[in-house]
Amino acid sequence: MKIEFWSDIICPFCGLTDHRLRRAIERFAHGASVEVVHRSFQLHPDLPRTGVTQRELITMAGAPASTVEQVLRPIERAAHAEGLDPYRAVDRTLGPTDFAHELLAYATDQGRGAETWAAMFRAHFGTARKLWTREEVLDFAGEIGLDGAGPALHDRRYRDRVAADQHAALSLGASGAPFLVFDDTYAVPGALETDRLVAVLEQVWAASHRALPVIAASGDTCGVDGCY
Repeated sequence: MKIEFWSDIICPFCGLTDHRLRRAIERFAHGASVEVVHRSFQLHPDLPRTGVTQRELITMAGAPASTVEQVLRPIERAAHAEGLDPYRAVDRTLGPTDFAHELLAYATDQGRGAETWAAMFRAHFGTARKLWTREEVLDFAGEIGLDGAGPALHDRRYRDRVAADQHAALSLGASGAPFLVFDDTYAVPGALETDRLVAVLEQVWAASHRALPVIAASGDTCGVDGCY
């Protein structure tokens, strides 16, 4: 089973979904047969490199101030209950994530995609890490042992791949992140709890592994032990 997972590292629902999806796969009976493909979805590419606070972004977007207590604080509480602590959905800075996504694409080519996504989510939401400039992203890359990322980020060789991920999500009907597609057939927009993700895994697996209906059960046949 293939799961394509579009997300942005500044999306608090995405960081929570990354954690929940890993837990759901661990619980799924066929988890060893599940491949997760991370894809990029940039939510705020036009933010300044210096970044803006979460509260400033709420004001810029014209959302009510109550968004903090009605939407973001519950995310923090859910993350805490699920073992992600601290998880800063409010007290952080947000910025453009193009360089971050280019590093993630590079990490994927190095066979370290999933772990780098997880590490970047933890860096941002765990310590409010800023990853908006090339230098900030390369510092992070060095800390996790991706020392060869410099040339890739300087010549922007992954910029088109990041853009293609975004275009693919939009063409599939995504309007935000997280956005998951199972086996190129079933789309799940938005964050689900771990139990619901397990249920989706089981439903998709059953749909793709069901036996064909038998309409004539008494016909002659040959098997490994002979014909009968």
